[in-house]
Amino acid sequence: MPVFETRAVMPVPVEELFAYHARPGAFERLAPPWQKLDVVEQTGGMRDGGRVVFDARLGPLKKRWVAELSDYREGAQFVDTQVEGPFAHWRHTHRFVALDDSSSQLIDHVEYGLPAGGLTDWLGEGPAGKQLRRLFTFRHERTRLDLERHARWRERPRLRVAITGASGLIGSHLAVYLTTAGHDVVKLVRREAAGPGEVSWDPAAGRLDADDLEGVDAVVNLAGATIGTVWTPKRRAAIMESRLQATATLTEAILHMKSPPAVLVSSSAVGIYGSQGGLALTEETAEGVGYLADVCRAWEAAAERAAAAGVRVVTPRQGIVLSAAGGALAQQLPAFRSGLGVRLGDGSQWWSWIALDDVLAGFEWLLHDDDLAGPVNFTAPEPVTNLEFVKTLGQVLHRPAVLFAPERVVKTMLGGMAREMLLASQRAVPMKLNLRGFPFAFPELDQALRNELGRF
Repeated sequence: MPVFETRAVMPVPVEELFAYHARPGAFERLAPPWQKLDVVEQTGGMRDGGRVVFDARLGPLKKRWVAELSDYREGAQFVDTQVEGPFAHWRHTHRFVALDDSSSQLIDHVEYGLPAGGLTDWLGEGPAGKQLRRLFTFRHERTRLDLERHARWRERPRLRVAITGASGLIGSHLAVYLTTAGHDVVKLVRREAAGPGEVSWDPAAGRLDADDLEGVDAVVNLAGATIGTVWTPKRRAAIMESRLQATATLTEAILHMKSPPAVLVSSSAVGIYGSQGGLALTEETAEGVGYLADVCRAWEAAAERAAAAGVRVVTPRQGIVLSAAGGALAQQLPAFRSGLGVRLGDGSQWWSWIALDDVLAGFEWLLHDDDLAGPVNFTAPEPVTNLEFVKTLGQVLHRPAVLFAPERVVKTMLGGMAREMLLASQRAVPMKLNLRGFPFAFPELDQALRNELGRF
């Protein structure tokens, strides 16, 4: 029977390493972004009798995986065993070992069998073993990075954080990132609340009971219709109205709270700068012109109303958020994997991008850093041109990326969306984060893509 084992040193005491794995959201946080997992059920934590049920996509197929937890030893070990799933046998022992007062070792020991038994077990040291190494390289790196980033704020009080847009790409990942840091997350949902971790609201109707937010220390506002589609007149209206309705509803409730939160972090975008060629765009750069600039201006102004209640308001201006789990990168992957990666126009337009993990850490920073307010560029320190982006993604995937779409064709097919998103040139740089010493984990595009795609 094949056996896989890997070890990694972590820069925290063993108690912190164990606690990270024991907190809500740890399973989702450590799921690889290139493999879609849908959690169906989680009960009992990681103690004996705990249970995790999820659907895993293996290529075009979806397979149900049921795991049961056992052999729990506080601060030292737990085991998950597959009782239903793609393997003939799977037993994964997680061990946590103290090295000294400030470091520990994470050991993953997996005993498994492939579906055809003895006929295919020898493959475990080949393709299957390589996939396990890919998986655990990612898991260990994400664990180490999260622990380092959370440790910076370990002396700060744990927060109760309300999140709008918590079902979206950024919101869903931010929720589990914060819970694995020990924070309490409350999700604002557009249906009846299912428990104490949810609050019901209706931003289109302007309905949110201020009393339901009492006890919240911080609010993160991510609500808004997606911009990553063709901008029909109806879609343009939805993009603007969804952001203004949600933000106005939220700030109105905050203004009526007995004890308002200390901070409101309300999302914005680098689209506020319009298209400005190769000019380095900082938070001090004048705002641009265009539909997206108008949306972002109104969006930020709506959030600023909360300042009247003594709330610190921060508006992170996000660039293109890179994640294999969704968003712009995920939309491009099928074409690039087929060798059909396309440069847009002459490719000289600047794209400001940022890795999803740096976005999450950026939100954590904004929640804790009391000296940051107003607009903050959420972009990597090294923006790239569209041509550089296409070449780098092709190289990471080992696929040719030499095709191009003439500018007039892109504009004809996608209209305003093409002009203001795909062909616009925005060379935004994170001046404020750099001045505060924010440590980007993925400052360069190549390393960000390799991490998201598991191309180590």
